[in-house]
Amino acid sequence: MQTPPRLTGEKHLQEVCRLTLVLFNDLTRRKEPFVPVVPGRVGFYACGPTVYDFFHIGNARPFIVFDVLRRYLDWSGYSVTFIQNFTDIDDKMIDRANREKISVPELARRFIDEYYADADALGIKRATVNPKATEHMPEIIALVKTLIEKGHAYESDGDVFFDVGSFSSYGKLSRQSIEELQAGARIDINERKRNPLDFALWKAEKPGEPSWESPWGPGRPGWHIECSAMSMKYLGETIDIHSGGSDLIFPHHENEIAQAEAATGKPFVRFWLHNGYLLIDKEKMSKSLGNFLTAREARKRFNPLAIRLFMLSAHYRSPINFSEEGLQQAVSALDRLRNCSTDFAYAQEHREFASNPASDAILNALEEKTSEFIAQLDDDFNTAGALGTVFEVVRIVNTYLKESATLDKRVTSAIAKFFGMTEDIFGIINDPNSAQPCDEIELLIQRRNKARASKDYAKSDAIRKELLEKGIILEDTPDGTKWKRQL
Repeated sequence: MQTPPRLTGEKHLQEVCRLTLVLFNDLTRRKEPFVPVVPGRVGFYACGPTVYDFFHIGNARPFIVFDVLRRYLDWSGYSVTFIQNFTDIDDKMIDRANREKISVPELARRFIDEYYADADALGIKRATVNPKATEHMPEIIALVKTLIEKGHAYESDGDVFFDVGSFSSYGKLSRQSIEELQAGARIDINERKRNPLDFALWKAEKPGEPSWESPWGPGRPGWHIECSAMSMKYLGETIDIHSGGSDLIFPHHENEIAQAEAATGKPFVRFWLHNGYLLIDKEKMSKSLGNFLTAREARKRFNPLAIRLFMLSAHYRSPINFSEEGLQQAVSALDRLRNCSTDFAYAQEHREFASNPASDAILNALEEKTSEFIAQLDDDFNTAGALGTVFEVVRIVNTYLKESATLDKRVTSAIAKFFGMTEDIFGIINDPNSAQPCDEIELLIQRRNKARASKDYAKSDAIRKELLEKGIILEDTPDGTKWKRQL
């Protein structure tokens, strides 16, 4: 079989809790060495989707980017607990469920399944836990009760609001004062609030809406409280990393900080990480502009792992422009990487091995590129720089395969480790979406080879065409017939 085996790489033998990784902390506005609360363990919370529709391509960026950061931490030797929530009750969900004449839980189940279908196709690993808001009402209600008891929240006609004025450091994440936030925010007028910025922790029941019993009467949670309650349940009162899109800094993450720290008196999050905006053809994505694109629609047009590579081709804090040209470049880049990996696996199966003193230069180059790769990721998770190093290695490997009639096992071991490391962290070499079994492909190639040997070129061409229709491209070489999957 000529396709590369499942590349798992080797666990990186670095000291656990190493101090080389630095991350830009949006709370302090500077790069800081990453040191977890508990040595060797990382608690990582990522804001997940509201499951009332397919997630859009803008949401795909944080899902992919922070999936890779999670993978990098895991590869580095940390034990990572990764939590990503599902918001399965809110106004949007209630509105859509009513329009479709189905229950909110039915709508949630449908789009949680659709989320997994798209996320799996994009190579996103399943979270350690995907908690749902509706399954954590005791934790949410308990947190609201604590805030009331400590004087940080108040009840009004069955609603419960967080008292922003009671939390002196409100605005520290968005770097704005309460006065600035009041002036710049779109705030609904509500006479029951003490301050226009006060936000709902609990909403009183409305006719026809799902509700849960609480000390303040039947109702449902506000949007912000669920993330604080669920993150603290699974990760403790102080967590290492909290991530999300830049659009969540205010009000969502600002409000998470206020309600969590007001309740516990402890720092809520050590590192706040936010990705930059995604533009569509240099315009902000909007349904009114007609450029709104779901991940489902995008992966019908482009290979899902090409989308994944594209999202990683810019620094996570920088804006990125999603365009036809950019995606085609990602497709070409992915094709180069896959071809190199396949050619390497094929050469290992079909060439002789022999020691070669000239291999020392190749080994030194691979060692240098491995160090560069790690250094790029350690410097505020620079995936773009790391990918640049990957393609420098692709060039080195392609040259080595072209110029070497025999292979040095020391070199092939180093190449395999580098590709294994790349796959472990980036998840772009092995395609989880490939449906065609390798054994079936190999059998068809054997039949084609027999047809060619007997000069039955019509049958040979028919098999080539059959494989091409299934997305398999053949290449006849002096060493035999190689194949690859079409992107």
